[in-house]
Amino acid sequence: MSRRPAHIAMVGVPIVSHVLPSLALIHELVARGHRVTYANDPFVADRIESAGAELVPCTSTLPVAVNDWPADPIAAASLFLDDAVRALPQLRAAYDDDPADLYLYDIGAYAARALAEAQGRPLVQLSPTFVGWDGFQEEVAAQLRKLPGADAYQDRFARWLADCGATTTDVDTFSGPPARALALIPRAMQPHADRVDTGTVTFVGPCFAPRTDTDGWIRPAAAENVLLISLGSAYTHRPAFYRQCIAAFGDLPGWHVVLQIGKYTDPGELGAVPPNVEVHSWVPQRAILEQADAFITHAGMGGCGEGLLAGVPMIAVPQGAEQFMNADRLVELGVARRVDTDDATPETLRTALHDLVTDPERADRSQQLQAAARSEGGTPRAADLIETVLAATGGRAL
Repeated sequence: MSRRPAHIAMVGVPIVSHVLPSLALIHELVARGHRVTYANDPFVADRIESAGAELVPCTSTLPVAVNDWPADPIAAASLFLDDAVRALPQLRAAYDDDPADLYLYDIGAYAARALAEAQGRPLVQLSPTFVGWDGFQEEVAAQLRKLPGADAYQDRFARWLADCGATTTDVDTFSGPPARALALIPRAMQPHADRVDTGTVTFVGPCFAPRTDTDGWIRPAAAENVLLISLGSAYTHRPAFYRQCIAAFGDLPGWHVVLQIGKYTDPGELGAVPPNVEVHSWVPQRAILEQADAFITHAGMGGCGEGLLAGVPMIAVPQGAEQFMNADRLVELGVARRVDTDDATPETLRTALHDLVTDPERADRSQQLQAAARSEGGTPRAADLIETVLAATGGRAL
C-alpha cells in the first residue's frame, strides 16, 4: 500500500446526516498528507472545512435550508435526480482541468459517479446507511417502481445517463454501488447482511475521530443515570413529543436528562422544564453517549451506530425514511424498544426505559454488539482501504 500523496475528491449532498458520517475519514486522509477537495453546497461549508478539506462550492437544489421533504418516495428520489442534473456541470467546471486521482461520493451524489466514469477515474462510494443486497431489486425496488410517477422518473434518469458521459447507463446498476463501496455502519444494522456482495461492499462501521478533552459535555457529578434524547437533524420540530419526554423523565429519581430539540423548535414550546433536564438545540452526541445510560433516538443510521458503539440501551422513536426499518432492527438485535410517536405517552416511555435498563440479557447483547462494531475498524480501516484503491489503480479506473 502506497502513501503517495494524492488528490482525493469527495462529492456529497448537503444533508447533515450524510455529511457527518464521513468527516472523520476526510480528516484522516488529510492528516495522511492527501489533498482532499470536497464538492458540496456552502450550506455545510463549516463542517467540511473543519475536517481540513478544501471546499469546492457546488450549489444544491435539495430543500435542506427549509427542511421540507416530500413524503412520497418517488418525489423524494426526483429531488436527488434534479440535484445531480444541476451538480454535474458545476463538477465539470471544477474538476475537468483538475481531475482527482480518486473520487469518493455519497450515495445521493449521482453526479460524482457520472463525472468519475467520464474521466476514467476510480471511485469509491461511501454509504451512511444500509446498502442493497442480492434480491434487493426484486424485494424492494420492484415495489417502488409500481408507485405513481415511477416510470417517468426511470425514463428521465435513463435519458440523463445516456447524455451525461457515464459508462454505466442502466439506472438500477448506476444507483447501486460501483466496484468499491464502504458502508459506514455496523454490519449488524444491515438488512440481509449475508446477501451483500462483500467483494464490492466493505462494512467499516461508524467512522469517528478520537475522543478529546474538548468534546464539550461533562456528566454532572450528582447524576446517577444519564438519558440522552435526540431526534437527529431533520425531523426535529416535535414539541409535543418533547413535552411527553419531559413529563416522563422530568424529576424521575436518579436520572439526569439531556434533551436535544434541534434548530426548528423554540424552547418556549416545551413549557416548564424541571431542573434535572437540560435543553439544547445541538449536542456533542457521541461524547454524551459514551457517558450515558440510555438513549431515546429517532433511529437514524448515525444514531443507531453511535448507540451500538456506546453499548447503551435505546428507545427507538422513528420519524421517517428508513428509520422504521432501523428501529425494528434494533429491537431484533435485543438492545431496544420501539415506541411510535403516537404511542409515546409518559407511561409507555417510562416503562420502556425501565424494561431496558433492568434486562440483563439486553446488557449482555449490548456488550457483544459494541465489541463487534468496534472490531470493524472505523476510520483507520476506511482510510487504509481507500489508499489500497489508490495504490492499485494509480488514478485509473478499476
